[in-house]
Amino acid sequence: MDIITSYGMILVIMAAVFGFFMAWGIGANDVANAMGTSVGSKALTIKQAIIIAMVFEFAGAYLAGGEVTSTIRKGIIDSAYFVDQPELLVFGMIAALLAAGFWLLIASYLGWPVSTTHSIIGAIVGFSAIGVSMDSVQWAKVGGVVGSWVVTPAISGFIAYVIFMSAQKLIFDRSNPLQMAQRYVPFYMGFAGFVLSLVTIKKGLKHVGLDLGSLEGYLWALGVATVVFVIGKFAISRLKFNPSDDK
Repeated sequence: MDIITSYGMILVIMAAVFGFFMAWGIGANDVANAMGTSVGSKALTIKQAIIIAMVFEFAGAYLAGGEVTSTIRKGIIDSAYFVDQPELLVFGMIAALLAAGFWLLIASYLGWPVSTTHSIIGAIVGFSAIGVSMDSVQWAKVGGVVGSWVVTPAISGFIAYVIFMSAQKLIFDRSNPLQMAQRYVPFYMGFAGFVLSLVTIKKGLKHVGLDLGSLEGYLWALGVATVVFVIGKFAISRLKFNPSDDK
Protein backbone atom coordinates (compact mmCIF):
# COMPACT_ATOMS: atom_id res chain seq x y z
CA MET A 1 0.00 0.00 0.00
CA ASP A 2 2.92 2.33 0.73
CA ILE A 3 4.08 1.93 -2.85
CA ILE A 4 0.67 2.96 -4.18
CA THR A 5 0.56 5.95 -1.83
CA SER A 6 4.08 7.08 -2.68
CA TYR A 7 4.06 6.40 -6.41
CA GLY A 8 0.36 6.55 -7.23
CA MET A 9 0.65 9.21 -9.94
CA ILE A 10 3.55 7.40 -11.61
CA LEU A 11 1.52 4.18 -11.65
CA VAL A 12 -1.47 6.00 -13.15
CA ILE A 13 0.74 7.48 -15.87
CA MET A 14 2.27 4.07 -16.59
CA ALA A 15 -1.18 2.49 -16.82
CA ALA A 16 -2.34 5.25 -19.18
CA VAL A 17 0.73 4.92 -21.41
CA PHE A 18 0.45 1.13 -21.60
CA GLY A 19 -3.30 1.50 -22.17
CA PHE A 20 -2.64 3.80 -25.13
CA PHE A 21 -0.06 1.30 -26.39
CA MET A 22 -2.64 -1.47 -26.29
CA ALA A 23 -5.23 0.81 -27.91
CA TRP A 24 -2.75 1.32 -30.75
CA GLY A 25 -2.54 -2.46 -31.07
CA ILE A 26 -6.33 -2.68 -31.16
CA GLY A 27 -6.39 -0.14 -33.98
CA ALA A 28 -3.67 -1.97 -35.88
CA ASN A 29 -5.26 -5.41 -35.55
CA ASP A 30 -8.91 -5.48 -34.52
CA VAL A 31 -9.96 -2.58 -36.74
CA ALA A 32 -8.40 -4.37 -39.69
CA ASN A 33 -10.49 -7.42 -38.81
CA ALA A 34 -13.67 -5.35 -38.73
CA MET A 35 -13.05 -3.18 -41.80
CA GLY A 36 -11.04 -5.58 -43.95
CA THR A 37 -14.03 -6.92 -45.88
CA SER A 38 -15.32 -3.42 -46.66
CA VAL A 39 -11.92 -2.28 -47.92
CA GLY A 40 -11.28 -5.55 -49.75
CA SER A 41 -14.58 -5.30 -51.63
CA LYS A 42 -13.73 -1.65 -52.45
CA ALA A 43 -16.92 -0.47 -50.78
CA LEU A 44 -14.68 1.83 -48.72
CA THR A 45 -11.24 3.28 -49.20
CA ILE A 46 -8.67 2.84 -46.45
CA LYS A 47 -9.05 6.50 -45.48
CA GLN A 48 -12.84 6.20 -45.24
CA ALA A 49 -12.54 2.98 -43.23
CA ILE A 50 -10.16 4.62 -40.76
CA ILE A 51 -12.48 7.59 -40.23
CA ILE A 52 -15.52 5.34 -39.75
CA ALA A 53 -13.56 3.11 -37.38
CA MET A 54 -12.41 6.11 -35.34
CA VAL A 55 -15.99 7.29 -34.81
CA PHE A 56 -17.69 3.98 -34.18
CA GLU A 57 -14.90 2.29 -32.20
CA PHE A 58 -15.02 5.20 -29.77
CA ALA A 59 -18.83 5.23 -29.70
CA GLY A 60 -18.97 1.47 -29.15
CA ALA A 61 -16.41 1.57 -26.37
CA TYR A 62 -18.17 4.46 -24.63
CA LEU A 63 -21.77 3.31 -25.06
CA ALA A 64 -21.58 -0.48 -25.10
CA GLY A 65 -18.23 -1.42 -23.60
CA GLY A 66 -19.23 -1.27 -19.96
CA GLU A 67 -20.29 -4.90 -19.62
CA VAL A 68 -17.08 -6.29 -21.08
CA THR A 69 -15.00 -3.82 -19.06
CA SER A 70 -16.74 -4.94 -15.88
CA THR A 71 -16.04 -8.60 -16.65
CA ILE A 72 -12.35 -8.00 -17.33
CA ARG A 73 -11.98 -5.67 -14.34
CA LYS A 74 -13.47 -7.91 -11.67
CA GLY A 75 -14.82 -11.09 -13.25
CA ILE A 76 -11.60 -12.89 -14.18
CA ILE A 77 -9.67 -12.88 -10.92
CA ASP A 78 -10.76 -12.86 -7.28
CA SER A 79 -9.77 -9.52 -5.76
CA ALA A 80 -9.91 -11.04 -2.26
CA TYR A 81 -6.47 -12.55 -2.91
CA PHE A 82 -5.02 -9.04 -3.27
CA VAL A 83 -6.45 -7.42 -0.13
CA ASP A 84 -3.17 -7.69 1.78
CA GLN A 85 -1.06 -6.66 -1.23
CA PRO A 86 -3.14 -4.35 -3.45
CA GLU A 87 0.01 -3.16 -5.18
CA LEU A 88 0.38 -6.67 -6.61
CA LEU A 89 -2.96 -6.24 -8.39
CA VAL A 90 -1.85 -2.87 -9.74
CA PHE A 91 1.46 -4.25 -11.01
CA GLY A 92 -0.25 -7.30 -12.47
CA MET A 93 -2.84 -5.30 -14.39
CA ILE A 94 -0.19 -2.93 -15.74
CA ALA A 95 1.93 -5.93 -16.78
CA ALA A 96 -1.10 -7.50 -18.47
CA LEU A 97 -1.67 -4.30 -20.47
CA LEU A 98 1.96 -4.22 -21.58
CA ALA A 99 2.04 -7.94 -22.43
CA ALA A 100 -1.19 -7.80 -24.44
CA GLY A 101 -0.01 -4.65 -26.20
CA PHE A 102 3.29 -6.28 -27.22
CA TRP A 103 1.49 -9.37 -28.46
CA LEU A 104 -0.86 -7.25 -30.59
CA LEU A 105 2.16 -5.38 -31.96
CA ILE A 106 3.92 -8.63 -32.91
CA ALA A 107 0.76 -10.13 -34.42
CA SER A 108 0.07 -6.98 -36.44
CA TYR A 109 3.67 -6.91 -37.72
CA LEU A 110 3.35 -10.53 -38.85
CA GLY A 111 -0.10 -9.93 -40.35
CA TRP A 112 -1.91 -12.25 -37.95
CA PRO A 113 -5.53 -11.33 -37.12
CA VAL A 114 -5.81 -12.02 -33.39
CA SER A 115 -8.32 -11.12 -30.72
CA THR A 116 -7.71 -8.32 -28.26
CA THR A 117 -10.08 -9.99 -25.82
CA HIS A 118 -8.15 -13.27 -25.94
CA SER A 119 -4.91 -11.37 -25.44
CA ILE A 120 -5.87 -9.31 -22.39
CA ILE A 121 -7.79 -12.10 -20.65
CA GLY A 122 -4.90 -14.50 -21.21
CA ALA A 123 -2.48 -11.94 -19.79
CA ILE A 124 -4.63 -11.36 -16.68
CA VAL A 125 -5.09 -15.09 -16.09
CA GLY A 126 -1.36 -15.62 -16.56
CA PHE A 127 -0.19 -13.05 -14.03
CA SER A 128 -2.80 -14.08 -11.46
CA ALA A 129 -2.31 -17.84 -11.79
CA ILE A 130 1.49 -17.76 -11.88
CA GLY A 131 2.18 -14.70 -9.76
CA VAL A 132 -0.39 -15.28 -7.02
CA SER A 133 -2.24 -18.58 -7.01
CA MET A 134 -4.18 -20.83 -9.34
CA ASP A 135 -7.12 -20.38 -6.99
CA SER A 136 -7.07 -16.61 -7.51
CA VAL A 137 -8.49 -17.12 -11.00
CA GLN A 138 -12.25 -17.47 -11.25
CA TRP A 139 -12.07 -20.48 -13.50
CA ALA A 140 -15.84 -20.88 -13.83
CA LYS A 141 -16.11 -17.36 -15.22
CA VAL A 142 -13.09 -17.88 -17.45
CA GLY A 143 -14.63 -21.12 -18.70
CA GLY A 144 -17.78 -19.26 -19.66
CA VAL A 145 -15.76 -16.65 -21.52
CA VAL A 146 -13.72 -19.29 -23.35
CA GLY A 147 -16.93 -21.14 -24.17
CA SER A 148 -18.25 -17.98 -25.81
CA TRP A 149 -15.14 -17.93 -27.99
CA VAL A 150 -16.11 -21.38 -29.28
CA VAL A 151 -19.82 -20.66 -29.71
CA THR A 152 -19.49 -17.18 -31.22
CA PRO A 153 -17.91 -18.22 -34.56
CA ALA A 154 -20.63 -20.83 -35.06
CA ILE A 155 -23.41 -18.35 -34.30
CA SER A 156 -21.78 -15.66 -36.45
CA GLY A 157 -21.37 -18.13 -39.29
CA PHE A 158 -25.03 -19.13 -39.12
CA ILE A 159 -26.25 -15.53 -39.07
CA ALA A 160 -23.93 -14.64 -41.97
CA TYR A 161 -25.26 -17.64 -43.90
CA VAL A 162 -28.89 -16.58 -43.35
CA ILE A 163 -28.18 -12.98 -44.38
CA PHE A 164 -26.20 -14.02 -47.44
CA MET A 165 -28.81 -16.54 -48.59
CA SER A 166 -31.57 -13.96 -48.19
CA ALA A 167 -29.55 -11.42 -50.17
CA GLN A 168 -28.81 -14.01 -52.83
CA LYS A 169 -32.47 -14.94 -53.17
CA LEU A 170 -33.84 -11.40 -53.02
CA ILE A 171 -31.11 -9.58 -54.96
CA PHE A 172 -28.30 -11.52 -56.65
CA ASP A 173 -30.35 -14.25 -58.30
CA ARG A 174 -32.93 -11.86 -59.72
CA SER A 175 -32.91 -10.69 -63.32
CA ASN A 176 -32.56 -7.06 -62.17
CA PRO A 177 -30.23 -7.18 -59.12
CA LEU A 178 -29.48 -3.44 -59.00
CA GLN A 179 -33.15 -2.55 -58.90
CA MET A 180 -33.76 -5.22 -56.26
CA ALA A 181 -30.84 -3.85 -54.25
CA GLN A 182 -32.49 -0.43 -54.25
CA ARG A 183 -35.63 -2.08 -52.91
CA TYR A 184 -34.21 -4.39 -50.24
CA VAL A 185 -30.91 -2.91 -49.01
CA PRO A 186 -32.71 -0.27 -46.87
CA PHE A 187 -34.35 -3.14 -44.96
CA TYR A 188 -30.91 -4.61 -44.18
CA MET A 189 -29.77 -1.16 -43.08
CA GLY A 190 -32.80 -0.79 -40.83
CA PHE A 191 -32.18 -4.23 -39.31
CA ALA A 192 -28.56 -3.31 -38.58
CA GLY A 193 -29.71 -0.04 -37.02
CA PHE A 194 -32.20 -1.91 -34.84
CA VAL A 195 -29.63 -4.40 -33.55
CA LEU A 196 -26.94 -1.81 -32.86
CA SER A 197 -29.30 0.62 -31.16
CA LEU A 198 -30.91 -2.14 -29.08
CA VAL A 199 -27.54 -3.34 -27.78
CA THR A 200 -26.54 0.24 -27.03
CA ILE A 201 -29.81 1.00 -25.24
CA LYS A 202 -29.99 -2.23 -23.25
CA LYS A 203 -26.32 -2.57 -22.32
CA GLY A 204 -24.67 0.79 -22.87
CA LEU A 205 -26.79 3.72 -21.83
CA LYS A 206 -27.06 2.66 -18.20
CA HIS A 207 -23.33 3.20 -17.89
CA VAL A 208 -23.83 6.86 -18.80
CA GLY A 209 -26.77 7.39 -16.46
CA LEU A 210 -29.66 6.42 -18.75
CA ASP A 211 -31.54 3.25 -17.86
CA LEU A 212 -34.60 2.75 -20.07
CA GLY A 213 -37.22 0.11 -19.44
CA SER A 214 -37.59 -2.92 -21.68
CA LEU A 215 -40.54 -1.56 -23.68
CA GLU A 216 -38.95 1.88 -24.01
CA GLY A 217 -35.74 0.29 -25.22
CA TYR A 218 -37.45 -1.67 -27.97
CA LEU A 219 -39.50 1.35 -29.03
CA TRP A 220 -36.40 3.52 -29.26
CA ALA A 221 -34.60 0.80 -31.22
CA LEU A 222 -37.54 0.54 -33.63
CA GLY A 223 -37.49 4.32 -33.99
CA VAL A 224 -33.79 4.32 -34.82
CA ALA A 225 -34.30 1.45 -37.28
CA THR A 226 -37.09 3.39 -38.99
CA VAL A 227 -34.92 6.49 -39.31
CA VAL A 228 -32.03 4.45 -40.73
CA PHE A 229 -34.41 2.74 -43.16
CA VAL A 230 -35.85 6.05 -44.39
CA ILE A 231 -32.42 7.64 -44.81
CA GLY A 232 -31.13 4.55 -46.60
CA LYS A 233 -34.18 4.40 -48.85
CA PHE A 234 -33.82 8.05 -49.78
CA ALA A 235 -30.07 7.85 -50.40
CA ILE A 236 -30.18 4.64 -52.42
CA SER A 237 -33.19 5.73 -54.50
CA ARG A 238 -31.15 8.70 -55.71
CA LEU A 239 -28.43 6.47 -57.12
CA LYS A 240 -28.53 6.23 -60.89
CA PHE A 241 -27.35 3.26 -62.90
CA ASN A 242 -27.36 2.15 -66.50
CA PRO A 243 -30.28 -0.27 -67.09
CA SER A 244 -28.01 -2.31 -69.35
CA ASP A 245 -25.78 -3.03 -66.35
CA ASP A 246 -28.71 -4.44 -64.39
CA LYS A 247 -28.43 -7.93 -65.82
